[in-house]
Order: sequence, then C-alpha cells, then structure tokens
Amino acid sequence: MIAAGEIAGGVALLVWLVLVFARDGFWLTRERDTRSLPAPPAHWPGVTAVVPARDEAEVIARAIASLTAQDYAGEFRIILVDDNSSDGTADIAQTAAQGSDRLTILPGAPLAPGWTGKLWAVHQGIGAAGTPDYLWLTDADIAHAPDTLTSLVTRAVGEDRVLVSLMARLRCESLAERALIPAFVWFFAMLYPFAAVNRATGVGAAAGGCMLARVDALMAAGGIAAVRGALIDDCAFGALMKRHGRVWLGLTNRSVSIRRYDTWASVGAMISRSAYAQLRYSPVLLAATLVGLALIYLGPVLLTVTGAGYARWLGMAVWVLMTIAFQPMLRFYRRSPLWGVALPAIALFYAGQTFASAWAHWRGRGGMWKGRAQAAIGA
Repeated sequence: MIAAGEIAGGVALLVWLVLVFARDGFWLTRERDTRSLPAPPAHWPGVTAVVPARDEAEVIARAIASLTAQDYAGEFRIILVDDNSSDGTADIAQTAAQGSDRLTILPGAPLAPGWTGKLWAVHQGIGAAGTPDYLWLTDADIAHAPDTLTSLVTRAVGEDRVLVSLMARLRCESLAERALIPAFVWFFAMLYPFAAVNRATGVGAAAGGCMLARVDALMAAGGIAAVRGALIDDCAFGALMKRHGRVWLGLTNRSVSIRRYDTWASVGAMISRSAYAQLRYSPVLLAATLVGLALIYLGPVLLTVTGAGYARWLGMAVWVLMTIAFQPMLRFYRRSPLWGVALPAIALFYAGQTFASAWAHWRGRGGMWKGRAQAAIGA
C-alpha cells in the first residue's frame, strides 16, 4: 500500500517536472535585452516618455537625470506627471534635468473615480504627449543606461513589436532584498514565462517599470483607459497590447530600480500590494494557492527531514530540483547559490504575504500605495 508521504512526494515531483520541463523554460533567464537585437532602424521614430510620480523625492532625481541623458538619435521628450506630491518631487526633478528642454512637468489633476492613481497620472501624461510614434512608460524609481531607449526602439521597429518591456533589475542589497527579490522576479516569470509572452500568440504580460508602446496600437486598443482600474496594470496592459500585435518582455541590467526595500516588512508590503489581485480576489483561489504552495515547497522539506524510504527520496529529489531551477536567477542577481536551498522558506514568506494581501483587501486596505487603498477598484 502506498503511504501518504509517497503520494505527496510523487505529486510534488510531478508538479516540478512540469514546471521545469513544460513551462517554456521560465527559470533559464534566457530573454535578455542585449541578445538578438535586430539592425538599427533607418529612421528613428519620435518618442515621448511619461513618468508618473507621487512623493518620489528620494528617487526622482536619478530617474529624471537618466532620461535626460538618453543618447537617442530621434525626437525625444519627457513628461513628468506630478501626482499631487507633497515632498517637492517636481522641484527636485526640474533641478535634476539641469535645464534640459526635453522635460515638461505636468501638475496632476485629482484622482478620477474608477482609476488607480498611477494609471490616472499616465493617462494625463499621454494626453499631453501630442502625436509621437511611441510612448515610453517608465516609473519614477527606475534609472536607465544612456542607450536604453535606443535598444528599446531598435527591437520594437526591427521586430515589429507593439510593446517592448524590460523587467528592470531590482535593488538587491539589504538582507531582505537578497533573500526575497530574486524570487520575486522568478515567481513572476513562472506565472508569465517570458518565452511564451514573446511568441506571436498566447499569454501577454509586461513589466511596468519600463514599457515602450507603439501609439497606433495603443489607440486601437482603447488607450490606457482600457485598463484604468487594474491593480496589476503592467500585465493587464501587456495582455491588452498583445491583442493588437506582438509584444516582447525580457530581463535587463541597463534599467535598474533604485527604490529601497531595506526591511522584511517593506519587501512584504511590495508583495502583498497586488498578490490577492493576482488571484482575482477569490477566496477559493487563495485557499488553493496556499495549499499548493505548502505541498510543493514545504512538503518536500518535511519529507526529507522526517520521512522514510521512498517518501524521503522523493522529497530530496524535489528539493534538489527546485534548488537547481532557482540557480539561473540567482546568478543573474549575483547571489550565492545557497539561496536555492532556502527557496522553500522563501516561498512560505510569499505565501504569508499572499494571505496578508487578502486580509488587507477584506479590511478595505488592499493595494495600499502612497496613502491610497486601490484594490477595491479592481474587485
């Protein structure tokens, strides 16, 4: 008779075999912005960057300086939408631009009903952008290498992509960041395998910190208003744009997030802000997710430590397999391979923050960002 431990171990092993070998190689980190770039276009199209910013005094100077320093050969403008900041964000941005005529600062209007704060600011920036060929939607906490826009446009034009998006390299310096940030990107890629996103058909997604969108396709899709209430706005936007053409998503070292997550609580807040929205605010999906995470991450550890016979060997095999699958992302973030052994504990932290996300939503404080509880908009 097969014991319960052997059944649990066998199920966990089967799940991991599917994830590793039948999930578009999500864990291999092969999709990079510097790989397989086409030839530069004969004509460089006009681009306007739109930067939504709300109380970003700590990071806005470096972000704006990196935009004004772009070495792009075509027409390029920057619109910073100051979303009712109270910390001098606009003045700091103006100073960081060092007199560049590329930058325009647009005071944001009060938040309109039915919109998340970020998308309402982006909507206003797009309205003021005029008629560029492309819009570069980038966050106030992202700093870009000088050739970032050139590489984005090269791929968009050369591969006929309506959307090119880069997963900015997140800050990974504090202990909490070193433990949790590589897994954040790894779990994202598991949900939205980059190779699948980049195919002509199938899942659509994007990374909101850096998105270059072709304007004619965006207008055909209904504009940013089509996703105005989405809490996970980047993936909603990527799915929207993919219905109107090919999209591309990849990792980069040339766009970096400069927002600090120095504590476990701050990283947890980042995770929990949108975790329950990913589950479509469903208690059933929440329960299934928590049980599933326990089975495929915690279960193998318990079997390895306390099991016997085949159950222990199955648990060990699964633990080794997940450790190996985490290695490419750890190398990308230049972290010790030993963090792979800790992946079950990391996953349990994420499970806890997923429940915390649901709890905040039930209390009317879901999607909290810059003093706004936004999750109810998407519920």
